[in-house]
Amino acid sequence: MKKSDVGEFFRRLQTRNPDPRSDLEYSSNFTLLVAVVLSAQATDVGVNKATKTLFAAAGTPKEMLALGIDGLIAHIKTIGLYNTKARHIIGLSRILADEHGSEVPNDRAALERLPGVGRKTANVVLNVAFGEATCAVDTHIFRVANRTGMAPGKTPLEVEKNLMRVIPAEYGLGAHHWLILQGRYICKARKPDCPACPVIDLCAFKGKTTV
Repeated sequence: MKKSDVGEFFRRLQTRNPDPRSDLEYSSNFTLLVAVVLSAQATDVGVNKATKTLFAAAGTPKEMLALGIDGLIAHIKTIGLYNTKARHIIGLSRILADEHGSEVPNDRAALERLPGVGRKTANVVLNVAFGEATCAVDTHIFRVANRTGMAPGKTPLEVEKNLMRVIPAEYGLGAHHWLILQGRYICKARKPDCPACPVIDLCAFKGKTTV
């Protein structure tokens, strides 16, 4: 995809959705972090359903520690891998309380030292909580980047690096959300809805659908 086409790609997505936001529900940087950790291999809808009661009971690291693993599991047992995620959330809550004054750090290295937080989760937190122009490459973004020819790569990290090279600066903050929404609702895995796609003429995908 040509550089000018990349700019036009994001211009159109911005026109359709000027203020893109995460579908996860949260009220603070801490609850955002917990929601993102819980969202691994789970739907945002399922996470939001569980965290509605969880965050009412524990909205800070210290409250989460007071809730304990068993109390936490009672709220999140409908989410896949809940045992592992519960251990991670209690672990990261302890580190935040002990080492960061119960605040989520605005630092990639510090974030990635937290249990259950990898590069993708750190990118989401840096983007949503701290307004950094990062791109957390999930399955949706990976698919869109490769299908369109915008930033092809064999691994999520390779795609991320390629995206960061081609995304115009003025679209850097929203690009992460626009690409996820494009992959989730238009450029779907099994059957992309190409007729409804606002950037179909810019896309290099050879398997475009007609109906």
